[in-house]
Amino acid sequence: MCKDCGCESECECGGDCRCHGRHFERHYQTKAEQIAELESYLGELKTEVQAVEEMLADLQK
Repeated sequence: MCKDCGCESECECGGDCRCHGRHFERHYQTKAEQIAELESYLGELKTEVQAVEEMLADLQK
């Protein structure tokens, strides 16, 4: 039995490789996708920096 979905088929690797199709599919990001992902990550980092700065300001009062 597949550990991932409970079906009756089982891959030679024990079911961890997605037994219902391709075992591995490489996805190359386009330049636009890379830019969008990095811009999103940058936004998350800026939010994190702001939170840390606010925590420091509170501690320094």
